[in-house]
Amino acid sequence: MAIAASSTSLKPSPSSTTASWMRHHSLSTTFGVTALFFRRSEPRCRRFVVLSMDAKPTILVAEKLGEAGVKLLKDFANVDCSYNLSPEELCTKISLCDALIVRSGTKVNREVFESSSGRLKVVGRAGVGIDNVDLAAATEHGCLVVNAPTANTVAAAEHGIALLTAMARNIAQADGSVKAGKWERSKYVGVSLVGKILAVMGFGKVGTEVARRAKGLGMHVIAHDPYAPADRARAIGVELVSFDEAISSADFISLHMPLTPSTSKILNEENFAKMKKGVRIVNVARGGVIDEEALVKALDSGIVAQAALDVFTVEPPPKDNKLVQHVNVTATPHLGASTMEAQEGVAIEIAEAVVGALKGELAATAVNAPMVPSEVLTELKPFVSLAEKLGRLAVQLVAGGSGVKSVKVTYASARGPDDLDTRLLRAMITKGLIEPISSVFVNLVNADFTAKQRGLRITEERVILDGSPESPLEFIQVQIANVESKFASAISDSGEIKVEGRVKDGIPHLTRVGSFEVDVSLEGSIILCRQVDQPGMIGKVGSILGEENVNVSFMSVGRIAPRKQAIMAIGVDEEPSKQSLKRIGEISAVEEFVYLNL
Repeated sequence: MAIAASSTSLKPSPSSTTASWMRHHSLSTTFGVTALFFRRSEPRCRRFVVLSMDAKPTILVAEKLGEAGVKLLKDFANVDCSYNLSPEELCTKISLCDALIVRSGTKVNREVFESSSGRLKVVGRAGVGIDNVDLAAATEHGCLVVNAPTANTVAAAEHGIALLTAMARNIAQADGSVKAGKWERSKYVGVSLVGKILAVMGFGKVGTEVARRAKGLGMHVIAHDPYAPADRARAIGVELVSFDEAISSADFISLHMPLTPSTSKILNEENFAKMKKGVRIVNVARGGVIDEEALVKALDSGIVAQAALDVFTVEPPPKDNKLVQHVNVTATPHLGASTMEAQEGVAIEIAEAVVGALKGELAATAVNAPMVPSEVLTELKPFVSLAEKLGRLAVQLVAGGSGVKSVKVTYASARGPDDLDTRLLRAMITKGLIEPISSVFVNLVNADFTAKQRGLRITEERVILDGSPESPLEFIQVQIANVESKFASAISDSGEIKVEGRVKDGIPHLTRVGSFEVDVSLEGSIILCRQVDQPGMIGKVGSILGEENVNVSFMSVGRIAPRKQAIMAIGVDEEPSKQSLKRIGEISAVEEFVYLNL
């Protein structure tokens, strides 16, 4: 039973919170109370006062959800299924809700969280992507965001295979031809899949399932994923290779990588030029990983014979989109997860996650950081940044095809074990290791689960130092075992990729790479060069960067001995062009180099 009170009968001040208002009026905690009021300055966020006699939480389902999921929610909470809400209507309703469930069509922006007046505890995204949810605003307002990342795996893989076979045999084009009254058998001669090389770009859950099914079709499957364990690939007969090897040797390319800054438009004009003439491309991942204009050119030139696309940079694409209208393109409207079974699975998965979160359970599918005590966060803040950047730096040093399975983290501190909780630091190292090459968002809640799910074993070791425990840590060291490195000097004497860092004046610094000591601020990005120690090297590299107006923030040289091998670490504020990096590599004294984006 709900009793609505007019804005004249109850008048809390604008600064009052629901909790303080309840205490002031001595209301029992069995009442669910939301104190709301009109503000002329916020016309979109209309507010009311509602007293609820029911102690159950309220969940707003703003987009269509499978019946099994809705039933699960109704067993625990009051459920309001209101679809196709305008932003104003959502803003009005949200102040009466403890949880919100959406798909991809509802924008959960900062205004929504502000309109909830602190009542909204969890947002559930029925699916994988969370582009439509403002994570920063959710975290600021203490709202947990969860998603449903596993239920549609098989559906997406099956759709990828469906597009692969339909493209190879011209199914869509031939169907249109027959329905137009034509009978063009010779025009739609296809290509066989047996014995052809399929490159799976992104060997996560969906990529793995596509590989299994392609093997069953008699295809030779290779894969590129800088994170995937080689033993998992070998177990199903798949060879992990570098990015260039994958795209240059494939007859078919199937994309299953997340959309991150490093994968945005990764299939561009430069990379299309490296492919076999007549390659065929399937994309059921994210539209933004393909440069669509470059793909049209590649189709027109014959470099790409055909493409089958379920996703686009802009969805829905414009009616006159040249890529969609291309005669050699098969297009579907983002149907990867659209099976009856997948929809029900997603509904159950997100319902369970939301109910668990409302019960106070730790959600394994959480995608934003939980609240951390302010005093702990203040003290650890620079070390949290250091931990994440060391993880990002270390994983970028791993050569393509090497699976990261074992990571050792060492903390050096004068504090006793009980005075230093490393869970947040470990979570941030995990975040740095995984996020650059995955669509997963890692935080304190899901870090250990995410690492375990990917077969990543992280061990921790503490070195107890003498001295004052005023600072929580002296340094953090990250080692990745049993991998090859794209920068050989990062390999320590014991055979692992090793990086070490400290906090100096509140700023994270890289202080060791492999066996070499360096000292460079972890701001912006870094160029590492192994060189013969000789005069003028700093000037040569600096001049190349200066000509391109790339600002150098820090530069440090660590060497074995004068005139012997040395490591030069250069901090840069902007990303140098490939031409500038090539010129650095062509300096005679430079033996190897790597650019690392932090």
